Amino acid sequence: MAETIKKPRTPRTPAIHAAAEGTAVHAPKERKAAADLKVSGKYIEAVGRRKTSIARVRLFAGTGKMIVNGKDAKQYFPLARLIADAKAPLTSLKIAGEWDMTVMVSGGGIHAQAGAVRLGVARAIIKKNAEWKKYLRVLGFLTRDSRMVERKKYGLKKARRSPQWAKR
Repeated sequence: MAETIKKPRTPRTPAIHAAAEGTAVHAPKERKAAADLKVSGKYIEAVGRRKTSIARVRLFAGTGKMIVNGKDAKQYFPLARLIADAKAPLTSLKIAGEWDMTVMVSGGGIHAQAGAVRLGVARAIIKKNAEWKKYLRVLGFLTRDSRMVERKKYGLKKARRSPQWAKR
């Protein structure tokens, strides 16, 4: 019997996977307005993690502003592609201009923090509209990148590096 074997996905840019696999992914046609959520300061909150970074994301109905740890996103993330990576779930659904977000992120480096924000945003979007879950899953926005530094073991120099062996 011939069984199909699925290749495991590597946690990289989701748009690359869709293009590499040749799958055409289209956003859902119906979109509910974000304005129905904004009633006296309500928000959607979700947590995203990548490596050792943890991001707490709050989505508000708004105009597309992003505040990270009390600073504007352009001040916090030095590269424009990190901001684009963090906002990727919103831009892929074409709703980036309808939501404001405040983010509290800690741990790891700036790349891991941007990935944690991306996962948090995707999870918050799903809390608002569960119909988008399948679309975001295909793009890879709901996959947590769990890679972390392996711990050092006793008797070794590093995690796996053993001391040099000398015969004489």
